[in-house]
Amino acid sequence: MSKSLYETLEISENASESEVKKAYRKLARKYHPDVNKDPSAEEKFKEINSAYEILSDKEKKQQYDMHGDNMFGGQNFHDFSRSHGGAQGDLDDILRQMFSGGGGGFSGGSPFGGANPFGGAQRQHQQPNLDIEINVTIPFSVSVLGGSHSVSVQGERFDIKIPAGVKSGEKMRVKGKGHAQGGRAGDLFLKITVAPNPEYTREDDDLIKSFDLPLKSALFGDKVAISTLEKEIKLKVPQNTKNGQRFRVKGMGVMNRKTKTRGNLYLEANIILPQVDDLDEDLVKIMKEKL
Repeated sequence: MSKSLYETLEISENASESEVKKAYRKLARKYHPDVNKDPSAEEKFKEINSAYEILSDKEKKQQYDMHGDNMFGGQNFHDFSRSHGGAQGDLDDILRQMFSGGGGGFSGGSPFGGANPFGGAQRQHQQPNLDIEINVTIPFSVSVLGGSHSVSVQGERFDIKIPAGVKSGEKMRVKGKGHAQGGRAGDLFLKITVAPNPEYTREDDDLIKSFDLPLKSALFGDKVAISTLEKEIKLKVPQNTKNGQRFRVKGMGVMNRKTKTRGNLYLEANIILPQVDDLDEDLVKIMKEKL
């Protein structure tokens, strides 16, 4: 009896619960779309997740071990997932139907014995999707440094922990904060939007901030106090600093959650020119002669 779910996770049929989990984590890291840019990686990642969802659940695994790939109409799991469009949501719904109700809805000894392979009674027992997805806008400083952010869902307000380095478009999961029904609770999925900050621009893991610099300091050098997201720092500006010149402050950028290292902060000089009408006449005369 073919059992391609085990092939998907690259484990034997006798693998223990811990071996299943270890194999899943290894493959999930390898094929995660944020890490693996191969066009086929996303589809592989979805297959791995679906296979783990079945093999990590004792009841589902017991059904699968009993029927094998016959549950997929005789196809192996890879072909089955492709034939259903490769959309994770649709595939999850199909698998949820397939493994709900303990497998009692099979007709004629085959899991696909008709247009409705699980029978009307089993379809009624299909568990509803209790997950909730919402959009959340977090402050720029929280996205860089991490911290707590308050959200309100279904009349309940609570704080969530935001890791340092989050970007717009990322999703976070909060377990058990979805809809509740029959003793079950779904999860809350947060789609993150980072609010802009007029003082900063983010370029990958680096931050760029413009600071005003008087002409005198630019010409003759100076130590300038500059406020950052974390603290006030003193920047040593050399003589003859040019407008737009950047100064690097190492390790004060954004945390890269994969490498666990921070980018840099680049301070860009914006030289402020004095109003000529406010200058002493003799100074203006000298400047005209010398410049």
